[in-house]
Amino acid sequence: MRKIIQIFINVIFLTVVLYGQNSFVLSNVNIIDGISSTVQRDKIVLISNGKIESIKKNGSIPKDYTLIDLKGMYLLPGFIDAHTHIRSLDAARRALESGVTTARSASTPGYQDVAIREMVHGGQLIGPEIVASGVFVTPNLGETILADTRLKGLVNGVEDEKSLRMVVRVNADRGVNFIKTRGTERAGLPQTDPRKQTYSEAQLKIIVNEANKFNIPVMAHAHGDEGGYAAVIAGVRSIEHGTYLSEKTLKLMKKMGTFLVPTFSTVVDLTQPGGDYDNPVLMIRGQHMLPSLENTVKMAYNMGIKIVTGADTGYGPNSTTRVGMEITNFVSLGMEPMDAIRSATIIGAELLGISDRTGIIKAGKEADLVLVTQNPLIDIRTIQDVVFVMSNGQIGVNRLPFEKE
Repeated sequence: MRKIIQIFINVIFLTVVLYGQNSFVLSNVNIIDGISSTVQRDKIVLISNGKIESIKKNGSIPKDYTLIDLKGMYLLPGFIDAHTHIRSLDAARRALESGVTTARSASTPGYQDVAIREMVHGGQLIGPEIVASGVFVTPNLGETILADTRLKGLVNGVEDEKSLRMVVRVNADRGVNFIKTRGTERAGLPQTDPRKQTYSEAQLKIIVNEANKFNIPVMAHAHGDEGGYAAVIAGVRSIEHGTYLSEKTLKLMKKMGTFLVPTFSTVVDLTQPGGDYDNPVLMIRGQHMLPSLENTVKMAYNMGIKIVTGADTGYGPNSTTRVGMEITNFVSLGMEPMDAIRSATIIGAELLGISDRTGIIKAGKEADLVLVTQNPLIDIRTIQDVVFVMSNGQIGVNRLPFEKE
């Protein structure tokens, strides 16, 4: 097994070396830049040192650039998955293949997200860039208590102020970018009620207060309204899921500037066999969760709350949810196609605090790019068919050309 893992790492490293930091010209392409609803047609994109150098009308091509003909297809900013549980190199690869160039971890049990982030930064792995959250600040750490020896004293739970602050501090020391906590129970376990509140407003304020000392924002899992409201009052940056949120809570989110990451496709997954969940109790639960979450997303969109895509998966071998599916579902819920695309690009970048460098296609920004075969503004479903992915100027996926040369 160790030999297989080493071979996989060597293949990834070789790919990085082969592509390196070369300069590329992406020619014959139509651009949806993540800002305008107008398609920029017949463009060439020059890329060097991991960034977009310029965007021009089709024409002369510099000789020292590697030419890639994109066949008149449609180039978009790389997708942002703001709620993942990537914890392996295989999972990172599957995420990249689906078009994800940036992923915010929603907790991993042993700081795998931090390690993958550092591999990407160090050039040993081609994306996606990971925004890490490390260990979940939750009442019962379970086996996650083994992630760091400093957590060993929390075997009886994480409820009081001292223990809440300790988990945040350990996470900060391990170099996380976000803190993940919860306002309610999970939906994906048959023995829990996702509406039931876990941490109180006072406890959530302690978590946010401690995280603020390290300038780390907080994301809060919250299906139920009471836990969601408490998390928003406490000052979290985003609410994850939000299935049963009331109009009152959504109005508060609008006032506070709180983002919503509804992970809608995951609730769809609950209702269907296979995927990450395959349990009769959860299938029944999903049937009543889905219309509630539909209502939440529609109300939030109409209120102008910033909504962000999150697939809420570990990108395991049996996973079926993807960001492209989330974008498609958003349109089916009434979003304009361009708004749904923005939820997976520039709005996601705003949530993560990285909109100064990614989320749109513009000279000077990081070359985080995906290519789809047809115009998604006409048929949004085509956004699920990603045929080319570039992350930080490195080619991670290239299925072109289709014809035999």
